[in-house]
Amino acid sequence: MKAVKLLLFCLMSMLAMNLYAQEYVDLGLPSGTLWKDKNEDGLYIYSAAMRDFRDSLPSKVQLEELKNSCQWTWTGSGYKVVGPNGSSIFLPAEGNHGCYGDVNRVGKGGDYWSSTPDASEGAWGLYFGPSNVGMDSYFRCNHQSVRLVKSK
Repeated sequence: MKAVKLLLFCLMSMLAMNLYAQEYVDLGLPSGTLWKDKNEDGLYIYSAAMRDFRDSLPSKVQLEELKNSCQWTWTGSGYKVVGPNGSSIFLPAEGNHGCYGDVNRVGKGGDYWSSTPDASEGAWGLYFGPSNVGMDSYFRCNHQSVRLVKSK
């Protein structure tokens, strides 16, 4: 009976680990950057994103590579982003919360932090709406989405 309980416990632990495992997608980008298949829960100010995910936040260069090397298709609630090798990720239009708590563009656009500060007191990020995708510098007090990356 102890062996059955131990086996059941091991199987349940493995299932739980798989449920919480981070899945990364190889889009076939020239840099070899892998992109996590989901956003981190919630929106983050820049300092919290850097504190929690410093080594896994994409750089400005990695976001620009994603923007320029992939095919972007608006789905009505975000973008399906297809890499050169045909693999894809989905970037939801979670909008942002401004520095004073204002809620912007939920369901209509997305704003994603990079790890790259700009020359002033902002930081670079990716933005999108139904008809555009670009890069801009944001006030660090904005609450924005986070999508993690890792190298092959």
